[in-house]
Amino acid sequence: MIPYKKTDANFSLEGKTALITGGAAGIGYATAEFFAKKGVNLVLADLNSGVDAAAKKLGPKNIGVPGNVCDAAYRKNVIEAGLKAFGKIDILVNSAGIVALEKAECISEDFWNKTISVNLTAGFMMAQAFGAYLIQNKLPGSIVNIASQAGVIALDKHVAYCASKGGIISMTQVLALEWGKYGIRVNAISPTVVLTELGHKAWDGPVGEAFKKEIPAERFAEPDEIAGVIAFLCSDNAAMITGHNLLIDGGYTIK
Repeated sequence: MIPYKKTDANFSLEGKTALITGGAAGIGYATAEFFAKKGVNLVLADLNSGVDAAAKKLGPKNIGVPGNVCDAAYRKNVIEAGLKAFGKIDILVNSAGIVALEKAECISEDFWNKTISVNLTAGFMMAQAFGAYLIQNKLPGSIVNIASQAGVIALDKHVAYCASKGGIISMTQVLALEWGKYGIRVNAISPTVVLTELGHKAWDGPVGEAFKKEIPAERFAEPDEIAGVIAFLCSDNAAMITGHNLLIDGGYTIK
């Protein structure tokens, strides 16, 4: 059962520990920055060999563990590293992901498999490992999976990406259904374009300006806006929210 806790006006996360995949950059690092300000201990997982240095910038106790989330041994290792450093892990944010564009009739099997492997399979397996840890130790917890507006609508040249993100949303719902009795909440968020470093590279210029005209909010999202929503979903104020996919798209998908 997910217990009721009185509403906290400060949305406190003080003393919690969060494991964030893709934590060295983009939405993952923006979330780490936001969490650090809320007193969260950080375990950052990323392919980037500099992930530990990135974690230490946000606090000397924080750790970063370089490696590939597609590797089962690495997933086990990063959880063990977090437990060794902090004694417990309360939150998982599945932010690791890739995107590359190709027409459906041209996409290669290798490209399809890599997209599904990184975006969907690794995310599920990370959630599975974290969920098993919580269940075995009879601990509550929160998981937030990063999906996309591409998981609920069709986007040109995004067939593999759309499939992977749609899978994340369905996976999120099943995990929430099965694990609610253990006090584990599982949610997804689905952003529009987010102005991370990669977001700027992909969308600055005429193409991005044209896309903004299709969004009722008439702009893209900033990384801290996404991080703030993730923090809310991981807080006790969201105790009755599980199995939800929250669109953060400035209204793009209402059309």
